[in-house]
Amino acid sequence: MIAVERDTRRAAKMYQMYATFFDKAEKERRWNPFEDIPWDRINPDVTDNLALCAETFLCVEAYLPDYIAGGLNVVRPSFGQLWFTANWGYEESKHSTALLEWLLRSKKRTEEQVFDLMHTLHEKRWTLPFNTSRQMTIYGCFQEQATFVIYCRQEQVAIEQKCEALRAVYRYAARDEVAHARFYMEVVKVLLEEDRDGTLLDIAHVSKHFQMPGVGVVPDYEARISVMREESNVDRDLFLQKVFFPTLKLLGVTRQDLVAVSAKARAERTAAAAT
Repeated sequence: MIAVERDTRRAAKMYQMYATFFDKAEKERRWNPFEDIPWDRINPDVTDNLALCAETFLCVEAYLPDYIAGGLNVVRPSFGQLWFTANWGYEESKHSTALLEWLLRSKKRTEEQVFDLMHTLHEKRWTLPFNTSRQMTIYGCFQEQATFVIYCRQEQVAIEQKCEALRAVYRYAARDEVAHARFYMEVVKVLLEEDRDGTLLDIAHVSKHFQMPGVGVVPDYEARISVMREESNVDRDLFLQKVFFPTLKLLGVTRQDLVAVSAKARAERTAAAAT
């Protein structure tokens, strides 16, 4: 009976977190990719590198059906997270729509080029990089925060190249991404309260094996990322400074916490193996 009541309280807490997220999104963040982007202020003379970066983000977003399917299944027991994932899919779909529209309207890509690329992308399937709901939630913290930082960098490049339409695409998308990251962080805080050592171990594990979702599925991904690094100085140092350390701070976790819990787990495994 006690376990059922605890699960009920947790479910209610997760739902309230989702309800708060959704209410704020409705009041402050809703946007329409067809009406709210200043499409009449496209600069068709932006560099090919900037267009390639936009295409790369579209490629990553193209696996949205796989992200949603995997995400819904892994968080199915948690009502609030389940509904958040559905809403997350809706918001992410606007990002891909806006990027696709920019590529076409700027004439940086033809319809044939875009939809041939989509067909090629869908020949592969994205799979979950981690096996548990807790690990995937932690992954969401880092991945959404990283995407926020990258979009902010790309927004600055769009400003420098005087393309107000692309600037707006990145600004709206970045605003969504940071909201997603904060939701995931709130969930992880609850998980830390319930099982601090287990959650810390998962944070350490996800941190060690973290990769952005395009790795292994987007064609020529490394070459595309090289262009992005050149265009907006996106590298591992940026990830550590703007994503990893700030996320740990917001979670109330230190590097020392991760080192200590990992060392404790190794010692326990060694002791168990010796018996």
